[in-house]
Amino acid sequence: MRATYLLGDQSVELREVPDPVLIEPTDALVEITASCICGSDLHPYHGPAVTARPIGHEFVGRVTEVGAEVSTLKAGDFVIAPFTINCGTCQFCREGLTTSCVQAGSWGRTNSTQSACQAEAIRVPLADGTLFKVDAEVDQALLPSLLTLSDVYGTGYHAARSARVGAGDSVVVIGDGAVGLLAVLSAKALGAEQIILMGRHTARTDLGRQFGATDVVSERGEEGIAKVRELTGHGAHKVLEAVGLLPAFEQAIGVARPGGTISRVGVPQYATGPVGREFFGPNLTLTGGVAPVRSYIGTLLPDVLEGRVNPGLVFDSVLPLQQVAQGYAAMEARESLKVMLRG
Repeated sequence: MRATYLLGDQSVELREVPDPVLIEPTDALVEITASCICGSDLHPYHGPAVTARPIGHEFVGRVTEVGAEVSTLKAGDFVIAPFTINCGTCQFCREGLTTSCVQAGSWGRTNSTQSACQAEAIRVPLADGTLFKVDAEVDQALLPSLLTLSDVYGTGYHAARSARVGAGDSVVVIGDGAVGLLAVLSAKALGAEQIILMGRHTARTDLGRQFGATDVVSERGEEGIAKVRELTGHGAHKVLEAVGLLPAFEQAIGVARPGGTISRVGVPQYATGPVGREFFGPNLTLTGGVAPVRSYIGTLLPDVLEGRVNPGLVFDSVLPLQQVAQGYAAMEARESLKVMLRG
């Protein structure tokens, strides 16, 4: 089979590798129907050269074989895979915090026999706890939206849910990438009255308006903060930061009203940041973190299946797996918002 390998220094390549096989009785094998490139994949992509390793952490597909101890899945089932591997039975999984599973693993990094998700097929450890079975006929048109449940929709929802967005709230979303746009969609679904999207790419912010943004602020820094405060009066009740860079976090502090909440789901690309008097004086709350998307799939799936939401619109490019390198280059150059890969 073919699988994508990260080389770093803005390079990936598609390699022929052995087909996956069952190793543990809790494994399942899945033929990948669709996978995608995530914004977080770009961090190692444009980093220094690295020892080649498989890459990718989002996919949907059909089970082809299961181990002897797998009890909830069978060959032919259509499944959604979250971006972490979870046992489903430990204390943290039972509490819904699957990203803290005591047996949690990461695609392509857990051991040398496990591939990552930008591939044709994959071995899934702890299959009962990791994979979510879709008990419905899967229309091909739904594939993009189902694929967002593997990561970006669940992460955007985590931002809004962690901030406790509710009816009547004013919300600022920082970042017009896929996660930011789906944080807009989630804030709208949770009842926010005013949703300000801070982004400067017109095609993306137009989609943000389609998802529910009431205002768009393209300015950054102090100018952007001033514009948001002009729109909100005293700042926003809830701020959803979906970028991960320090200036975005500092901007989040600037647009939050006293007593407000900042929910940070952009993977931080910095070691330290302001959490002192900037938070203490105005009674700000900081929340967010790595999204336990496996726990959210069942909540978000019905609206996708019924067509009430269409998060798959964040995919503005669909490429065959053999063109994965072009997909990375397009996202790195900001020519594509998010690329879906088909085998």
